[in-house]
Amino acid sequence: MTTIDLVDGWRLTATAGTPDDLAPPLAAALAEGLDARVPGTSHTALLDAGLIPDPYLDRNEDVLRWMRHVDWRYERVLDAASCAAPADDERVDLAFDGIDTVATIALVTADASGGSHVVELGRTANQHRTYRFDVREHLAAGPTSTPVLRVDLASALHHAQAEEARLGHRPLAYPQPFNMVRKMACSFGWDWGPDLQTAGLWKSVRVERWRTARLAQVRPVVTLGAEGTGRAELHVTVERSGLPGGDAPLTVHAVVGGRETSATLAAADSTATLVVEVPDAPVWWPVGYGDQPLVDAHVTLSADDRELGRWQRRLGFRSVDVDRSRDEHGTRFTFVVNGQPVFVRGANWIPDDHLLTRITRERLARRIDQALGAHLNLLRVWGGGIYESEDFYELCDERGVLVWQDFLLACAAYPEEAPILAELEAEARENVVRLASHPSLVLWNGGNENVWGHEDWGWKEELGDLTWGLRYAAEIFPAVVDELDPTRPYSVNSPYSPGFAPDEVHPCDPDHGTHHQWEVWNRVDYTHYRDDVPRFCSEFGFQGPPTWATLERAVRDETGALVVDKEHPTFLLHQKADDGNGKLDRGLAPHLGVPEDFADWHWATQLNQARAVAYATTHHRSWWPRTAGSIVWQLNDCWPVTSWAAVDGDERVKPLWWALRHVNAPRLLTVVERDGVLTLAVVNDTAEPWTGEASVSRQSFDGDERAAVTLAVDVPPRSVGLVALPDEVAVAADASAEVLVVGLGDARTVHTWREDVDLALDRDPLTASARPTTGGYEVTVEARSFARDVTLLVDRLDPDASVDDALVDLPAGTSVTFHVRTDAVLDLAALTTSPVLRSANDVVVPAAAAARA
Repeated sequence: MTTIDLVDGWRLTATAGTPDDLAPPLAAALAEGLDARVPGTSHTALLDAGLIPDPYLDRNEDVLRWMRHVDWRYERVLDAASCAAPADDERVDLAFDGIDTVATIALVTADASGGSHVVELGRTANQHRTYRFDVREHLAAGPTSTPVLRVDLASALHHAQAEEARLGHRPLAYPQPFNMVRKMACSFGWDWGPDLQTAGLWKSVRVERWRTARLAQVRPVVTLGAEGTGRAELHVTVERSGLPGGDAPLTVHAVVGGRETSATLAAADSTATLVVEVPDAPVWWPVGYGDQPLVDAHVTLSADDRELGRWQRRLGFRSVDVDRSRDEHGTRFTFVVNGQPVFVRGANWIPDDHLLTRITRERLARRIDQALGAHLNLLRVWGGGIYESEDFYELCDERGVLVWQDFLLACAAYPEEAPILAELEAEARENVVRLASHPSLVLWNGGNENVWGHEDWGWKEELGDLTWGLRYAAEIFPAVVDELDPTRPYSVNSPYSPGFAPDEVHPCDPDHGTHHQWEVWNRVDYTHYRDDVPRFCSEFGFQGPPTWATLERAVRDETGALVVDKEHPTFLLHQKADDGNGKLDRGLAPHLGVPEDFADWHWATQLNQARAVAYATTHHRSWWPRTAGSIVWQLNDCWPVTSWAAVDGDERVKPLWWALRHVNAPRLLTVVERDGVLTLAVVNDTAEPWTGEASVSRQSFDGDERAAVTLAVDVPPRSVGLVALPDEVAVAADASAEVLVVGLGDARTVHTWREDVDLALDRDPLTASARPTTGGYEVTVEARSFARDVTLLVDRLDPDASVDDALVDLPAGTSVTFHVRTDAVLDLAALTTSPVLRSANDVVVPAAAAARA
């Protein structure tokens, strides 16, 4: 096979829908055409040419609203190698790995009269599929006619609106009908994402010239037997050319982990199944449970010892199931990998850049490493985004990060009529096969909040007799998984309660299956996270703004200065949640108060986000094995925005990331209440027992010890131990001025009996010093009085700086040394004072005082 990648040489023009008031250089470029690269979109092409402003900055998202109404054209001359007249036995295919989204593909050639002849190859309306066109018969017989490849892209919004008019409106979470077109749903805006409806060739385009047959598909079904034998069933599909030589006998040869087998396909055959067994197979484990060995696998297709095609992957041998059995509390939802129940410490994943073609393997590696740094072991690829690239899943395979994969339905009712039904099934079949080789993938899920929305969000009355998508989640998707990827479990939706039936079991019942907790954030205080003991919480979260350096780069006023008013229109454009700032303030008030100064408010809201999620996560972990998973919304951002993410759109970690790192540590101490008794939960998610003596000290904020006990601890592997605290340490004499300090080995936790607004915290409890070191600085901070959540916001001094810890609680008389990594020369005094050195103390005291006044 000869492959010619079509990367350069493209011209992009606008064919309809441009407004009349565009700047003359932009209008001229759109009419006359500009250079474009593939993969790419209209947004990236115009950005590369300097014709539009960065849509992520300031109010530029609004400035570029016109782009969603435009029809675009990509054109490229096919070079001699691509369009040479084919030999009698040669097929020529035009292959598209991804088209965004509503496209007409054509070849344009010159005719004898000097005009043009347009041959339509096909039409597409699905961003999540690949396409292939046989162009052999359309290529010119001689060198005088050079075809032009043309891809016309219609406005996805206009297409969706037309489908909605044809099929009838279906309810959805946002105004634009994203449920009417198979395009990334969050392209149309979300409560954390911009409304930038991209259009383009978002994956590779190439010409493939081949003879006899091509290796069309390899579908691996990988299992691990109880006796330790790995088994790979490789289901191979070939496409024959249909030309001279296309009926030749073919040989398919497979090698997995050094073991080989072959099969011969006779003239009438196009499929074969090769089985390779690997005795004593290396076992793939999730991170924290073992190693992640991957074995090389390849399949070759040949005829007469001439190789026609090759497929290569790395496979992992492991078994996976979800325990959904009933018990006295309801219905379990527990991942079991290689027979080992696994507590999921997870985060939801969205596309890492709204402009998808800018996402690189290196960027994905940084993000997944940040997930590991926060002690996460699972990422849920959410249903409003995309099926991620091979890079994403390969990186998760290598690192032992489990992947929960949604089918791409989210927060809407979806029509079941043609052509959408056929598109969704074809999309599902293709992507299930594509991802079947990855051991990290442990669950297929039928969509996000579709069943819940139907039950609770008023959809039933609005829909009447219209279809809404249950057929996808309950029939089509599970049938596809059962046929093509039978080794992996499937869940109907998230949230979803097995046994769900109206008026019997609610789809978001915390006692059954998966649960989403959004009453917190939307309506009630985060202390209500502990009202329920969910079996598996697959979504919960709390908002906070991005880091200061990200705000400085991306949220500026008309003068170019950082916006320091949270109600400024530019700030609100980067705050997509309904009444988001109001919810932030209402969430702050009972805990830290609501500071008036913007810098204090920024720190306080980030801190409150971190605390809210930590409060929920420690609750979830303390209830293992009754609660078997905790997946926070969300790990990452796709642009600079106030959101639920732990890592902002500029790739900087927020305080939430540090909270996740602390509360997801393999060994965790946390103080909880059980049956009205203050209790120490000792969470041991390691393979070794956790034994020792826990020291428990009730002390005043200035360090005077009021009572102390030592408690014996012996917690088996993968278990939680609960130790009731004796009254002398569990009951405060002065609840506004005392703290409980618990230590066991390297683990430590603190507990206060009241919220910060009601504590007599010292506003200025710290002394600090800094000194230069190799690669940065050391900052040593000591507490004269109890200090909560001591943190260095080093990005305020250098946007590229980082630090090795944050959110450190310091009882009186203790200290911590932070290591700052930076190439910049920093002011030592600035490193040791506000607004770089922060704690809860320095925002809560004035807020509480103001409230009392």
